[in-house]
Amino acid sequence: MTGLAPLWVFADQLGPHVHSTPEHAGREVVLVESSAAMRRRRYHRQKLHLVLSGLRHLQAELGDRVRYVRADTYAEALDQIGEPVVVHSPSTWPAARLVERLRDRGVVAEVLPAPTHALSRRDFKIWAGDRTSFRMADFYRSQRERFGILLEGDGKPVGGRWSLDEDNREPPPKGQPTLGVPPPYLPVEDDIDAQVRRDLDAWGIPTVGEDGPRLFAATRAEAEQALDRFVSERLASFGRYEDAMMRQDWAMSHSMLSAVFNLALLHPLEAAYAAESAYLDGTVGLASAEGFIRQVIGWREYVWHLYWHFGPRYRDANALRAETPLPAWFRDLDADSVTAACLRDALAGVRDRAWTHHIPRLMVLGNHALQQGYDPDELTEWFQTSYIDGYDWVMPVNVVGMSQHADGGRMATKPYASGGAYINRMSDYCGDCAYNPRKRLGHDACPFTAGYWAWVHRHEERLAANPRTSRSVQSMYRLADLDAVLEQERHRETF
Repeated sequence: MTGLAPLWVFADQLGPHVHSTPEHAGREVVLVESSAAMRRRRYHRQKLHLVLSGLRHLQAELGDRVRYVRADTYAEALDQIGEPVVVHSPSTWPAARLVERLRDRGVVAEVLPAPTHALSRRDFKIWAGDRTSFRMADFYRSQRERFGILLEGDGKPVGGRWSLDEDNREPPPKGQPTLGVPPPYLPVEDDIDAQVRRDLDAWGIPTVGEDGPRLFAATRAEAEQALDRFVSERLASFGRYEDAMMRQDWAMSHSMLSAVFNLALLHPLEAAYAAESAYLDGTVGLASAEGFIRQVIGWREYVWHLYWHFGPRYRDANALRAETPLPAWFRDLDADSVTAACLRDALAGVRDRAWTHHIPRLMVLGNHALQQGYDPDELTEWFQTSYIDGYDWVMPVNVVGMSQHADGGRMATKPYASGGAYINRMSDYCGDCAYNPRKRLGHDACPFTAGYWAWVHRHEERLAANPRTSRSVQSMYRLADLDAVLEQERHRETF
């Protein structure tokens, strides 16, 4: 086309800031559909659908610029190209090792910096310096300052605080089954989606979860519409109920953009600036705008960079020595076998949509796994393959570090464990649940409440040494029925 080497684009690099910048104008784009990559793990059916739909839609969008190759492996596909390619640095350690092997063979001519995040890996190394422990608050402040987001003229944060997280923790409104906000953007499937579905049926690839209509954007145009719908119609009510859970409102006011970001159909800065603009023009309150911006250029970027900083062995960490295999009902998303209302609904959300928002992930599914001592590496794999936005770089820090505290506190100062009282306060699940969140003993004892005390007892030495959790150990030894609770939980078989 232009005499430039072809650009190989991974399936999570689908946005124009990857392939259609002036640097790549007119350059041939190589897209690879690898059957080995799809079969390597047991992914959620809807996850495979979204990735294939994104690849094939980009092929249709770019037309003659694309050479679309179907092969067993990436290496076999690139051998068919017949000339060296350039590629942007991929998003995971395994993919990076593959690229280096291909570079050694001369198949890859050049590896360019990844354009998918706001902060470069080089700049993060400078920021990290000689730190041995990390605080997201410090990183987030540096991001706001670097990119000039929600700042006063003197460089101070708008509203006087860098984070309004304390304003974003309200329980769901009482007496309402839903928030009553406009629904999220939902794409309309087309002939490409229909063919993807037929192909997945024909290939017989083992998957988990239910098939269903595509809920997430697979094209740049759809991504722009999804962002616009969120900012204009849903962001205003996002902040205050960000940490709440409602049984009949699975999306609430959440953006549902995580999968879109992780396909690189949107750049994080364009979303952050859109939210800032909505605050500046008075259509969105500061708590909502700041809460979303904190997720996008704070937490999401923080997770990306810590993934690379901690290295490929990070997900092997198991400081709490949690070695229980995931039970079949959890692994296979068998929500119908679960009694606890919150756990059943969260697992059903994964089964039916390959998605739940962050609080069911952390405080229901992750909390349950932490209390039961599920193997953190196996749990990371489960989140990575079962969630539509789960990728190698996304889940280790989120699961090993934050959710399971398996890294011993390198990125979170305390474990995220709680009893049923937290779930009762922050959701509408407990009212007609078979279990009572206030009870820790008996047939109707909440498995989260009783399980919490069994977990504290199991890790009392570590928790007692942590100023943020030592009080839990003191409270445990004031329980008159502790021995009975521990005996009950040793034999619990149902949740």
